[in-house]
Amino acid sequence: MEPNSAPNPPQWATWLLHLLCADHLMEEMDGDLEELFRQRVKSVGIQKARFRYMIDAFSLLRPFAFKRKKNSYPQPAYHQPAMLKNNFKIAFRNLWKHKTFTFINVMGLSVGMSACFLIALYVHFELSYDSFNKKADRIYRLSTDLKTTSETLNYSISSWAFAPNLKNEFEEVEAFTRVTTRNFLVRNGDLKFKEEKTVFADSSLFNVFDFELIKGDPKTALRDPMSVVFTEKTAKKYFGDSDPMGRTLLLGDDGVPATVTGLMKEAPANSQIKGDLFVSMSSYTERFNKGIDKDWGAFGTTSYLLLKPGINIEKFAANFPPFIEKHAGQMMRENKMAISFVLEPLLDIYLHSKREAEESGSLNNVYIFSVVAIFILLIACINFINLTTARSAERAREVGVRKAVGAARSLLTRQFISESVLLCIIAFAFSVLLSAVSIPFFNDLSGKSISTGILNNWQFVAGLFSAALLIGCIAGIYPAFVLSSFDPVVVLKGRFTTSVKGILLRKGLVTAQFAVSIALIIATIVVYKQVNFMRSRDLGFSKDQMLVIHGDTDKKRNAFQESLLNISGVKSTAASTNVPGSKNNEAYSEIENAQGEMQSGNLAVYSVDFNFLQQYDLKMAAGRGFLKSFGSDSSKALVINEAAAKMLGYQSPQDALGRKYKQWGREGTIIGVVKDFHFKSLQESITPLTFRFLDFWNGNLLSVKIEGSNVKQTLTSIEKEWKAQNPEKPFTYYFMDEYFDRQYRADERFEKLFLHFAVLAIFISCLGLLGLASYSTVQRTKEIGVRKVMGASTGSIVGLLSKDFLKLILLAFIIASPLAWFGMHKWLQNFAYQTDIEWWVFVAAALLSATIAFATISFQSIKAALLNPVKSLRSE
Repeated sequence: MEPNSAPNPPQWATWLLHLLCADHLMEEMDGDLEELFRQRVKSVGIQKARFRYMIDAFSLLRPFAFKRKKNSYPQPAYHQPAMLKNNFKIAFRNLWKHKTFTFINVMGLSVGMSACFLIALYVHFELSYDSFNKKADRIYRLSTDLKTTSETLNYSISSWAFAPNLKNEFEEVEAFTRVTTRNFLVRNGDLKFKEEKTVFADSSLFNVFDFELIKGDPKTALRDPMSVVFTEKTAKKYFGDSDPMGRTLLLGDDGVPATVTGLMKEAPANSQIKGDLFVSMSSYTERFNKGIDKDWGAFGTTSYLLLKPGINIEKFAANFPPFIEKHAGQMMRENKMAISFVLEPLLDIYLHSKREAEESGSLNNVYIFSVVAIFILLIACINFINLTTARSAERAREVGVRKAVGAARSLLTRQFISESVLLCIIAFAFSVLLSAVSIPFFNDLSGKSISTGILNNWQFVAGLFSAALLIGCIAGIYPAFVLSSFDPVVVLKGRFTTSVKGILLRKGLVTAQFAVSIALIIATIVVYKQVNFMRSRDLGFSKDQMLVIHGDTDKKRNAFQESLLNISGVKSTAASTNVPGSKNNEAYSEIENAQGEMQSGNLAVYSVDFNFLQQYDLKMAAGRGFLKSFGSDSSKALVINEAAAKMLGYQSPQDALGRKYKQWGREGTIIGVVKDFHFKSLQESITPLTFRFLDFWNGNLLSVKIEGSNVKQTLTSIEKEWKAQNPEKPFTYYFMDEYFDRQYRADERFEKLFLHFAVLAIFISCLGLLGLASYSTVQRTKEIGVRKVMGASTGSIVGLLSKDFLKLILLAFIIASPLAWFGMHKWLQNFAYQTDIEWWVFVAAALLSATIAFATISFQSIKAALLNPVKSLRSE
């Protein structure tokens, strides 16, 4: 490491020491801390060295080391351990004496800190995707931009031939690996499963990525054809507790023997590459799809490059155009396309890439939850400041007496900050317990294994403790200075009154609190509306009671389909390579456009049988679907959707009929145009789609329309028929409605998480409001007694005590509404099809917040209104 790039300790910790510690001590402290930091960087690494520097800096912030004001009265006793013990003893007695105040503050702070802790875990998890790889800063995904005469397609995949040849021709590439996930049949004796996460990978996988291999040689485990590396969980499923190494099992529908050459730990939860078993790539390119790695036009694998240290990415990328021209130039000209490469840094892919992937995150959601965490903690701090300053009248005499017997203002300030810090430490202890209990629930709620337990996140616990101390100091500074500034003469004469500035501050803080809460209520309603909108919108096809069976039946397909029609409850069947919601196949296509030219493009394609369009209730905008009575339909016909017709420039779907096409070795004419339907998530707009007749059925889908109410019995009969005709293959299926809705799971989890944190924010706000209402009622006890003696009703007193707070809620609503509208309007831009933010959303949020606030305030107001006026007047 060069001298000018040597690591430095945290500057803010050094600044804090210089600010608070006496000058004559700083020179020695600076030198010792700097020396320790340099030693630790070498022994434990820069991150841990910085963390320990911070701890050391905090440990030196002791009373004896603090700067002192000149000409101040000496307070030597304060710095003695006995005096510190006395201060905390007094602080504890004060907190115990005012149990309601303590409970509200501890509850609010602990809930707030727990929420922040959980959100911090979530944000760190999302931001740390793939960071477990030690070479992550040198790993890039080789993505492809494919420009046709119609559009530019941005793929996360590349040609099978690109990565190996880049490694062979450019010394900048240290290693490469390709991965592709398939749904594969795996058998071991009587055990047989369709493994949806079968990953084919090159032998360099364990060199590029830091997956932990328990058994086997990482250099050779995936070298030979038909080599398999199992994860611990999958190995146990097939081999129990016995050693799987060297064991043989059968892969694929043909039952090709494969040997277990490695055993690995499960991939980290924050890894983009996840699999239950890893099969050598040579198995795929030499056995299951022979020769595909020599085809420059075959796209279908995700390629990763590990570059050598110090490589200039821009200079390296400048080599791509001549490389592509050399190997794929002729192919591009023949197919009227242009290919270009994009190198995406591994650590940026999950949150920043806009390309289609098996798993991706949302940077917007990370930002949103980070803001929510700050808001929740802010609300908890506002509660503390409000309640402490509201109690100033109660503690005025105490301050007066202390000052009268010689206590300096600095001593009182430290006393009150000590109380604040003690309360925050108590809240921290409860928040740790609350977080430990909540982590399993939070994992289920988020749908991710964010944390296995609080003890495995000690850095966050330490951060939470530091935050508690910081909150105690910051939140306690204002009340401490306010209380310690009282004039002893005024307060001991009983002429003390709460200042107008203090009242305005508390009102401002309450308004800010509820502005945040109302904004969260509005946001929660909008998120719920959007998710519900996606679930309930008419998709343009029928998905109810549609069973989809996954599996290859080869020549038995027709016999199996016909046998299903004899089962009571089966209405119809249809075979296809894809169904709505599944990953789309794409085919290079040339179709005649409105100008009479052959327009090229990579279009989504469904291979279907005669029944598919009718079974899914797809409506025709023009022409017809595939019919058995037209013999040429099975070899020459093509059906497109309205989006494809518009892309080709046709003003009317009718104009597209009879136009010529070329696709995947077929030539013919367009016979029909189906109305647009949502074959992908509503987050995406409807794109061009083509239908061709099914000429093969290898590992694809059979859709079964079920009628009647006895679905379970019908399903049992279908399974029985499957096992009779396909005894060697497992019966795997899903229902179309559930399968399609799985696309919205991430949004549904976001909705649930947002709802829970919004409820927590409102709960903390209500705790603060309850505390303020309680102290407001106590201060007005005599007034309430007088009013009752004069004949005031219970309702009028409740209204009197509530109206000031409700005015603040109204002001908060006025502030929050435009901000919430702006934020949610921006959030909805992420969806191609959006719900409307209607006026009633704001009315509902206003009524809900007012109801919650009134119910909170009324708890104390009604209690005070029902109190005997004689007791009220006696209380003072």
